[in-house]
Amino acid sequence: MDPLMAFLSLLALYPAGYCPNPGISVGVVRTGSRFDLGDKVRYRCSSNLVLTGSSERECQDDGVWSGTEPICRQPYSYDFPEDVAPALGTSLSHLLGATNPTQKKKENVGRKIQIQRSGHLNLYLLLDASQSVSEKDFGIFKNSAILMVDRIFSFEINVSVAIITFASRPRIVMSVLHHNSRDVMEVINSLDNIHYKDHENGTGTNTYEALNSVYIMMNNQMQRLGMNTVAWQEIRHAVILLTDGKSNMGGSPKLAVDNIKELLNIKQKRNDYLDIYAIGVGNLDVDWRELNELGSKKDGERHAFILKDAEALSQVFEHMLDVSQLTDTICGVGNMSANASAQERTPWHVTIKPKSQETCRGALISDQWVLTAAHCFRQAENHTLWRVSVGDPNAQWGKDFQIEKAVISSGFDVFAKKNQGIPEFYGDDIALVKLAKKVKMSTHARPICLPCTVGANLALRRPPGSTCQNHEHELLNQQSIPAHFVALNGSKLNINLKTGTEWTSCINAVSQDKTTFPNLTDVREVVTDQFLCSGTGKDDNPCKGESGGAVFLERRFRFFQVGLVSWGLYNPCGRDDKKSRKRAPTGRVPPPRDFHINLFRLQPWLRQHLEGVLNFLPL
Repeated sequence: MDPLMAFLSLLALYPAGYCPNPGISVGVVRTGSRFDLGDKVRYRCSSNLVLTGSSERECQDDGVWSGTEPICRQPYSYDFPEDVAPALGTSLSHLLGATNPTQKKKENVGRKIQIQRSGHLNLYLLLDASQSVSEKDFGIFKNSAILMVDRIFSFEINVSVAIITFASRPRIVMSVLHHNSRDVMEVINSLDNIHYKDHENGTGTNTYEALNSVYIMMNNQMQRLGMNTVAWQEIRHAVILLTDGKSNMGGSPKLAVDNIKELLNIKQKRNDYLDIYAIGVGNLDVDWRELNELGSKKDGERHAFILKDAEALSQVFEHMLDVSQLTDTICGVGNMSANASAQERTPWHVTIKPKSQETCRGALISDQWVLTAAHCFRQAENHTLWRVSVGDPNAQWGKDFQIEKAVISSGFDVFAKKNQGIPEFYGDDIALVKLAKKVKMSTHARPICLPCTVGANLALRRPPGSTCQNHEHELLNQQSIPAHFVALNGSKLNINLKTGTEWTSCINAVSQDKTTFPNLTDVREVVTDQFLCSGTGKDDNPCKGESGGAVFLERRFRFFQVGLVSWGLYNPCGRDDKKSRKRAPTGRVPPPRDFHINLFRLQPWLRQHLEGVLNFLPL
């Protein structure tokens, strides 16, 4: 027989499977070797290992195996955050903010966490307060839940939170049916006020009843909204169970999970509408089999974890949220996950590239305006030849934009005090650049929050009647405030901004610089109250070329620009190696100091030139 015909005959005898070979992990025993539509394979662990993932998987009509890959593990081993985070992040993908119900899904695209305005998420937090969980571990559960709520609400998305604590019986602290469940302060206050001793009269662990109370809550909401309404059917549901998994009464909690799935009509095409996470945290003797049984089973995902402590869980939460689908101009959102690029972590950061001069930096404050330093424009050069490089997910070095116009403070005159023996003076060192085109918002390009604006007020979660003075008090309310700026290489560096008596002490270093200011009698002639001061202790120092960049703080998982890099007494970067930053030599006289324009002091100028661009609060 012809060799080719023989080969084709063999293919006919052994056709390719409808689904790919699901494989076998180390320590796993598989039964079932047919991979056609409807075929099932089953798994178990050898020796004393326990199974993570699905014990049975079925070949589905989309060519994908149901459930999740089985892995065998030691019964009481912990998960490492760096391993948990990507798995947990992947599995939360269509929940936080929910995907747009009308958006068509791309084929062969892995699930990602999509934070969007459309849709609604119901988040059910179940905290085990039974006797097998120590009071200390319950405290970890509680603090972890507060962290998660705070983080999710930072995106200003549509979310309702239920809080249920349980031991022998469940206690509904908050229901998704109550209007307070959408108010972050009410939710966090409710979590703050729960106590381990609320269940001291019932020491058992009735996980079934806890999950059944979620089922009843869902059913009541369905009755209220109507079973066939879009309002009900497009709600995503995430159940997060913080427990040691040791149910000893009430029957199998799996039955409650099955009821929830039936109520929500969870089938292959509606898998995205329910995720149940079973997480053990703390010094717990965890029943891994129960955790694994309760967690959702989805292809390539994990929903059951054991973490060592609250710190490990907080690290996991940092990886959970991806903002790439948040395409409106919400301010001050950075991607905090460990695998994010420097630009994704500070997406407002831009580079201003003159035709011949050293570069400057700036910050997007809207989709078309950049805030920077006036001294970047000292040369009377044609600004239309300059370019502003903005982060772009499709370009490694960003996308260049032309400048439509530059608005430079009329009060800036670097030689204004030369007759007073001050060679350079940086008062009013502020400028705005309008880009020729609007920037498309993405995970690489998004504005920072400017204090005293409505957007910043929402991000700070302050009441609508707040003032600019309220913002200053909230953001600059200590004598030493941890803050950041972005280095030439894109990394985020740390400083401490000084106010009050600390500010006075910080600026006195200028008086010691007899080389620059040989005849200076009043340091406040050089450092006016327009400037914030940094550079003491272990502060990083900005380099030349980083002028105009944002000086910013983090509050409530959002970022706020309080200043911009202006001038300093020390340049830590050499001419030939701008990417290496050297610590100031110990005992240097004058000591290194850096000065940043305080945006609270330039409010009249900002309001004058950004009218119609940003909505400002009363002063």
